[in-house]
Amino acid sequence: MSVRVNIRQVGDIHVIEMVGRITIGEGSSALREAVRDMVARNQNKIVLNMAEVPYIDSSGIGELVQAYSTVTKRGGQFKLSNLTDRVRQLLKISKHDMLFDIHEQEAAAVQSFS
Repeated sequence: MSVRVNIRQVGDIHVIEMVGRITIGEGSSALREAVRDMVARNQNKIVLNMAEVPYIDSSGIGELVQAYSTVTKRGGQFKLSNLTDRVRQLLKISKHDMLFDIHEQEAAAVQSFS
């Protein structure tokens, strides 16, 4: 299954919509490239909408942590929204749910910036 990345802007906030599995290889590198490109352009308010991400492996979690670190080191904020139950459970089991600002809906994540 290929991974698609759609990026759109809501005010000064950028929403990355991932579609597909975030696993070692294509999924994790697609996320990495999207975040690095945005940070390079000083677009440091990012919401990652994961509504269409059915699965994430340890490499994918590593990329989420790296994205969070990259954005926050540049003075930005990186938030997650619309996690599937499976992804939410995996983040909870690995205790990474405590690192991220997670929102049930994208609109709530966008609104939380103000």
